[in-house]
Amino acid sequence: MHPMIVTTTATGILGLIFIVLSARVVLGRTSTKTLLGHGDNDASPLFIAVRSHANFAEYVPLCLLLIAALEVQHGASLLVKVLAAILILARIAHPIGMATPGPNPFRAGGFVGTILVLAVGSVAAVATVFL
Repeated sequence: MHPMIVTTTATGILGLIFIVLSARVVLGRTSTKTLLGHGDNDASPLFIAVRSHANFAEYVPLCLLLIAALEVQHGASLLVKVLAAILILARIAHPIGMATPGPNPFRAGGFVGTILVLAVGSVAAVATVFL
């Protein structure tokens, strides 16, 4: 078995990003005295923090699992490194874009980057079985 250096590094960096996103939710809840939910305003900083945190939690685990599976199969290949780098950059960009009013390249880039990692990682994982 290959040491999973790329996946381990990416997981550590993404874990730190998740801590920051979690802190933003906690601070938002504390400042608004909102114990559950996100309040009534879908444009509030708390709503944005909650959705940024949830979006990360929805996509990152499966993306990391795909990257890890590819790294186990192929080692620290260029594909594994590129997917990990795109995922990290996308997950930094997305919450920046969420906090920026209106459509913007950070939010779009974060979404597209994440979906790209999910799609390419999924196809590569399936292809590994048949090739």
